[in-house]
Amino acid sequence: MPKRRYSTLLGFITQLCSEIALFFLPLVLVGFSQPTLAHHSFAAEFDADTQGELSGLVTQVKFSNPHVRYWIQVQDHEGEQEWEIQAASVTSLRAQGWTENTIKVGDTVHLKGQLGRGGAKKLFIRGGVVEGGAGFGAESSVARRDPHLVYADPNKEYGRGQVNQDHPFDISGAWRNSYKFRVTVDDFEPKPTPFTEEGRRLSKSYTKYDDSALRCIAIGLPRLFGNPYNLDIYDAGDHYLFLYVEHNSPRRIWMDGRVIPDDARATSNGYSVGHWESERILVVETSHLLAGWLDGSGLPMSGEGTRTIERYVFSEDKLSVDRTMTIHDPYYTQPLVRTRGMAREDGLDVSEQESCDPTTYYRDLFEADLIEKYLEANAY
Repeated sequence: MPKRRYSTLLGFITQLCSEIALFFLPLVLVGFSQPTLAHHSFAAEFDADTQGELSGLVTQVKFSNPHVRYWIQVQDHEGEQEWEIQAASVTSLRAQGWTENTIKVGDTVHLKGQLGRGGAKKLFIRGGVVEGGAGFGAESSVARRDPHLVYADPNKEYGRGQVNQDHPFDISGAWRNSYKFRVTVDDFEPKPTPFTEEGRRLSKSYTKYDDSALRCIAIGLPRLFGNPYNLDIYDAGDHYLFLYVEHNSPRRIWMDGRVIPDDARATSNGYSVGHWESERILVVETSHLLAGWLDGSGLPMSGEGTRTIERYVFSEDKLSVDRTMTIHDPYYTQPLVRTRGMAREDGLDVSEQESCDPTTYYRDLFEADLIEKYLEANAY
């Protein structure tokens, strides 16, 4: 595709992005493919073991979910080069005190992070310094809390009010899901992954462009369970309402003794029913999920045949939780298990987060000369 169509194509894509994201169903198991560099979208582009440093002038800023991006002009032995700088989500950066004004067009910056694979002029930024300003990210002088510790006040009530008095205690209110967090890449047990032949085939066909999160389609379960972003819980009487803050995604956990109906409509979060196994153990079963991926590393999920069991084991002081999700899916010969935690904490941000903008996803497709192939594969 000729580069001279760049601005026209991006204008067209930008205009259609919102309706595309709403219209396309996440039928990611039957999309187009290209040779796979690595499974996770980060690993497909960046080498986690290669550290790099860059200095240059910021020419563009895209401060939006799913990933913040910058473009800088770098002067090196080859002359003036444009580098693409990727960062984490808006929500993650703001938790570090990193805002849209931290790096602005016209700033000269010195950045550190992981370099792009194959000599690509890309850097996944971990921190840096703006010329004449303070450091940010990993280069910030502000001490960061250990995410594996609980900082809640044992003398404080954190719930917002218990509606159903049959529940053992009030679990409502804000929870920090970064407690005991593990990166959601190849984090399932057992190892090696117990694929069926079909599961392995689908996994090998995966590319970073199959990741629905990059085009702002709801990631749903079980990926929401693995994310480190804050969770807000409401006790609504006959159900708990879980609000996953990063993705502005609501989920109902029915607690009125019902069974999952056979004719329930499949959704990204599925249909969930729960019960208290004991005073400190909440068990949640979910089915009727959409087909997709278990995470961003190319583990397929059948959807129709997927069933998850979550166990929330609360500490004696009710200030932290050990969470376990067991996934039953016909693409695997054994159940897969993911473990996480969550903890109470003062000052957690549970407000609605930045909306997601898929423009950079389509820009990447265009730069890789894959946009027409994508539109053909997802014609509507």
